[in-house]
Amino acid sequence: MAKYILDGQTFKTLVTNGCQSLINDIDRINALNVFPVPDGDTGTNMSMTMMSGVRDIQNSDAISITEISKTLSRGLLMGARGNSGVILSQFFLGIYTGMENIKGSSATVNEFIDCLVSGYKVAYKAVMKPTEGPILTVARVASEYATVAYNQGKDELQIFEYALEGAKKALDETPEMLPVLKKAGVVDAGGRGFVIILEGM
Repeated sequence: MAKYILDGQTFKTLVTNGCQSLINDIDRINALNVFPVPDGDTGTNMSMTMMSGVRDIQNSDAISITEISKTLSRGLLMGARGNSGVILSQFFLGIYTGMENIKGSSATVNEFIDCLVSGYKVAYKAVMKPTEGPILTVARVASEYATVAYNQGKDELQIFEYALEGAKKALDETPEMLPVLKKAGVVDAGGRGFVIILEGM
């Protein structure tokens, strides 16, 4: 069973790497953007949202994972751009909501997985009429795969790999969930952005 402890600095590094990965893929994500509006800015909006949060945690002296998560979620909310950016900010707000119950400055693997689950649940609640297929589904399936991996006794790296596998699987299935994506022959742009963040992490 995984016993790794995720401290604040590691969490900060993960998020920063995820943001950089997203920035590197902006153009390709923008090119996929046909839902809900084909305005070609999903990659830009998600990147600007993430940069707002990462800038705040880089300028913060916070050490505990809870305080860093709080600073991150506030920065994301303040800098959220477009539908995808708002959903992304709500996902990280959910992670922070889950971390409020953590005692100490670090999180165990199972505590962090609980935070991931909290993340997608908060994101779903933030959308008036959640549509399966976009970033919401990808985030949910990633969290579900991480939970299954933990329950199977996988180590921390395997758990992360399972989460990424689940996210990619859900992303590949988005054209079957949204006819507009299938017609355009693309996967969901927001979902792709979420996968890229996980890959960067």
